[in-house]
Amino acid sequence: MIFLKPEDDFPPVYYATSDGLLAVGGKLNVPTLKRAYNRGIFPWYSEGQPILWWSPDPRMVLFPEKLKVSKSMRQLLRKEAFQVSFNTDFKSVIANCAAVKRLGQSDTWITPEIQKTYCELHKLGVAHSVEVWKGGKLVGGLYGIYLKEKSVFCGESMFSTHSNASKYGFIKLIEKLKEEYVKLVDCQVYTRHLESLGAEEISREEFLAYLG
Repeated sequence: MIFLKPEDDFPPVYYATSDGLLAVGGKLNVPTLKRAYNRGIFPWYSEGQPILWWSPDPRMVLFPEKLKVSKSMRQLLRKEAFQVSFNTDFKSVIANCAAVKRLGQSDTWITPEIQKTYCELHKLGVAHSVEVWKGGKLVGGLYGIYLKEKSVFCGESMFSTHSNASKYGFIKLIEKLKEEYVKLVDCQVYTRHLESLGAEEISREEFLAYLG
């Protein structure tokens, strides 16, 4: 693990600890984040902590063609239970993701600093959002970093205020990414929920190969 000054570049990812922590400190801005994602590195820290940069091994990813859609979700899709849009309200999506109470977490890692910088990335066309609507109300969504030149989408967070809304939006996103020939979706770390959708773990070395 390396301690970074604001002007420092990232160290090679093999410097990461066994749990994936690569570096502490540095600066959170648009150029740094773009450089990080292109190297398989992402920030994850709580308010009041220094910036923590991660590159875990193994890496949780979803190959779009391996997406698993349950029978109940197929029924919702056929019924068009929700309306889905892309990049129409990024600010609300990331704000709702920050507000979600998550099991085992007392606060959010989506700090005001994170929200501000990712909104800047959205204005540049780098950060993308998915909005899920019900009766004209935003009931779910997700956002991430789209590395178009590498055909990789890096998922960051999702929220839902209505049962199955975020999963519905995720499936619609994967369908869209398949049409755009995206090779994989970076899910960062293992969760049972992601595994149920078809995500799997691969080595960091294999993941970095997709980033070129």
